[in-house]
Amino acid sequence: MEVSESVMKGLQTLADPSLFDLKSFILFTEVAFDSLLSPRGESALVGFFIEERISTGQLVQGQGKANQDLKHIDPITLKSCHTAATTFILEGIKHNVDKSTMGSCLEDLRFSTERVDIFYTSFQKNKTALECLLSSIDSCPPHVTDVTWRLEYCLKNSHVHKVNQPSYLISLNTEKGGTSSHINFNCTMEQLQDLVGKMKDAAKSLERATQA
Repeated sequence: MEVSESVMKGLQTLADPSLFDLKSFILFTEVAFDSLLSPRGESALVGFFIEERISTGQLVQGQGKANQDLKHIDPITLKSCHTAATTFILEGIKHNVDKSTMGSCLEDLRFSTERVDIFYTSFQKNKTALECLLSSIDSCPPHVTDVTWRLEYCLKNSHVHKVNQPSYLISLNTEKGGTSSHINFNCTMEQLQDLVGKMKDAAKSLERATQA
């Protein structure tokens, strides 16, 4: 399970008992998982999520002292740790890691055995909900199934000025999730040539990637 250097640094900070004692660590771990599953999209942004709740004393509902447990930690540190923790959590979900894999990775980042157990327990507890969340996020663009075009000749523009130049009406037939749609646009000969050139470059890059 590979993570970026910034994620490693954030997790190493989170593992530091001089910054996060056990109580703060447990609370922060709960916040990290809750922020990913919160129906409020902006609460996943740690700057808003943590700072707002610290200021209102509502970091965890029903715990009047909860805001005190993270209040001593610099907000910038909280933000970097939160970003690192949530990134690590999502990578774990994507790769369906087991306890051994996650534990080994966290131990390399200076997590104690107790902290590994706490983190993985929260991971298992929220795993199903996070898998559903990720599966609901569709980042795949529509697939182009066909292209139609026609040539038209523009005599005058909207200001009744003579133009006398050809243009192309392009229609891309697309499909996504069994649903068909169309993307229509107009372009000049130069723009169409530029588009075709870029598509050829993309095709060559894809061919090289598949052969590598």
